[in-house]
Amino acid sequence: MPEYKFDVTMTCSGCSGAVERALKKAGLLDHDISLETQKVVVRSEESEDYVLGIIKKTGKAVQISK
Repeated sequence: MPEYKFDVTMTCSGCSGAVERALKKAGLLDHDISLETQKVVVRSEESEDYVLGIIKKTGKAVQISK
């Protein structure tokens, strides 16, 4: 299963919670969110652009991690 990594600006647990709720609502249940490192890792058969779009809908600054 492909793994996608994103840098997401999250300043509090509410921010990381919003990202988690958005991913769960989209059915993306295999993910790790780190508020400390501001990283989100998602394992999904969906495309990277699809996952990026889901995270962007939370209003958080996000980019694909290199």
